[in-house]
Amino acid sequence: MKPGLLLYWHTLRHLKPVQFYGRLLFRMRRPRPDLRAAPPLRPVAGTWQLAARRDPSLTGDGTFCFLGQKHDLSAINGWNDGNLDKLWLYNLHYFDTLNASNNMALTAQHQRLLTRWIEANPPGHGNGWEPYPMSLRIVNWIKWALAGNTLDTRQLNSLAIQVRWLAERLEIHLLGNHLFANAKALLFAGQFFMGPEADAWRVTALRILAREVPEQILADGAHFELSTMYHALALEDMLDLLNLAQAFDALDGQASDWRSRIPAMQSWLAMLSHPDGGIGFFNDAAFGIAVETAELARYADSLCCPAPPAPTDGVTHLAASGYLRLQQGASVLLLDAAAVGPDYLPGHAHADTLSFEWSLSGQRLLVNSGTSQYGLGAERLRQRGTAAHNTVQIDGADSSEVWSGFRVARRAYPHDIRIDAPGPVLGISCTHDGYLRLPGKNIHRRHWRLAAGELAVHDRVSGPFRLAEAFFHLHPAIRVAPGADRQQCTLLLPDDSTVHVTIDQGTISVQPGHWHPRFGVSQETHCLRIRFEGADLTTRFSWNYP
Repeated sequence: MKPGLLLYWHTLRHLKPVQFYGRLLFRMRRPRPDLRAAPPLRPVAGTWQLAARRDPSLTGDGTFCFLGQKHDLSAINGWNDGNLDKLWLYNLHYFDTLNASNNMALTAQHQRLLTRWIEANPPGHGNGWEPYPMSLRIVNWIKWALAGNTLDTRQLNSLAIQVRWLAERLEIHLLGNHLFANAKALLFAGQFFMGPEADAWRVTALRILAREVPEQILADGAHFELSTMYHALALEDMLDLLNLAQAFDALDGQASDWRSRIPAMQSWLAMLSHPDGGIGFFNDAAFGIAVETAELARYADSLCCPAPPAPTDGVTHLAASGYLRLQQGASVLLLDAAAVGPDYLPGHAHADTLSFEWSLSGQRLLVNSGTSQYGLGAERLRQRGTAAHNTVQIDGADSSEVWSGFRVARRAYPHDIRIDAPGPVLGISCTHDGYLRLPGKNIHRRHWRLAAGELAVHDRVSGPFRLAEAFFHLHPAIRVAPGADRQQCTLLLPDDSTVHVTIDQGTISVQPGHWHPRFGVSQETHCLRIRFEGADLTTRFSWNYP
């Protein structure tokens, strides 16, 4: 079924003018490759610190594993195999392997891989010459060189040709993390090389970053697309920029601003992480894409950006982004009272308003869907939908109109956040208006109350409706034992402890579910699906240990 005009209208009306004319210019303008030799290299005046390390992706000489799929370059149709998922091919062109944790043992393989890429990817052709994968590859090649490896003359010339092509293909129509990645690559190249051409790349990059950094990094440290995964990527970007500035003893003005923002970014990441050290899943989020939090902390510390204090009991309201953390003893709640993202750039948004995740004694108990794929399929849409998150769905509609792979039409806006934390009892309430578009003009208000041994979640839906349901998705390690009736059940944790669930004015059904902790991964689990019998529903979780 094709989307209607109303859906397009509510999607496009939020865009900036540059996103319209920028797309037109991007499609019409295609530069010719500039094949001149590379400029000379700039001497390194300071010290390049060991950058963040990812998990290895090169599993053999030309064999890669991305997104849960392993392929051998010699067994497929090369770097641009149309039978493979485009995101897998993008990862292939990123060259993250150059800076993986095992890179020191793979120098010879990496040298062969660089040559292989140059021979198989002529200038301007294929996935590797699209601006985003090109930006990441440029940075990875330069980081590899700054770490003490040698780019030969042919590789340096290819690098310069790529930078020149990128400079003519900036993604001003996409903005956000794509334009940031473009500017970062130009800045790395502008510092790595020297001369008038390199200076021009540097000036362009600094101009973009001077505008984008204040816009993309919010006052509480959050990356403005409000995805925990993309936030971790943005933090790595900022650390890379600071590392570059220190290595070349340059960029003093902007570098000071970058340094000043990093502590808040580190703190935000800590607040939106579980006691197991992993991120909560809000909007597009999964493990294995961004560097792990502990590795980011190691990298930051090497740049004299020490880790923030560990979260403590109480309520932390990250007001600029809209998220909250409730912590009391063994119980940690991560709450989403945020908008779906910037109005003009909600591509990584899920319809997860007023959802939350919960850990108890270090074990994840309630989890949002996660993300296992991009693209335009039904499964991508399902994972973005409200029913895949721990929140309330009305009449089968999503709280925000997510559609296609990365689009949102009418979206929910949270408001009226109230915090009540009189000592040992922590209370948060918030309302969103995402269902006002429905015939019942519905409003959803949720109240969380966390006390010793009990979490109570009260939901109220105003306005008439046919069906309202609350979803609570369990981590795959949690088992469910049925109760004496359809208003109770018991959750069994891996350590043999239990959490008793009771509701009023509703009925519980336990249904199969799926959790997607990584791209390409879907783990079977269970979901508590609770049907309202009136306008109010209270779900209580109780346990008998701290």
